Amino acid sequence: MDTQPLYQIKADLFKALGHPTRIQVLEVLAAASDHTAPVARLADVTRAEASQLSQHLAVLKRAGVVTSTRTGNAVRYQLAEPLVAELLVVARAFLLSSLATGRDGAADRLTAARDLPALPGANARTLLAATRPGADDDTPARA
Repeated sequence: MDTQPLYQIKADLFKALGHPTRIQVLEVLAAASDHTAPVARLADVTRAEASQLSQHLAVLKRAGVVTSTRTGNAVRYQLAEPLVAELLVVARAFLLSSLATGRDGAADRLTAARDLPALPGANARTLLAATRPGADDDTPARA
């Protein structure tokens, strides 16, 4: 069995997440109460061509981030794990923290944040508070 170091596996995961359409798909799935959506909904939201959306969904599926079920002609996608939704919340917290601390370019990158669907537990104050040093006794303070 060929084993890879954890950092390589993480890099592969982040590569799979590395396209705006894929993130948009994950945001839609994470915002749904059951973390699922029909492919038609994903197509409507992303406005991607069917072939492009299919390729993006295949990348996410190969990475183990989403799964799909078919009922007749209808295909639904779902997050493979609720942790994927949490990963999106953490990414938002990081971006909000970048904005709050004035890191270069953060404001420009976040101008479209209001267009993102709401994520459960993704309250801006809660996210910002969670990114502050000492917010959790087990979390080391940032330099």
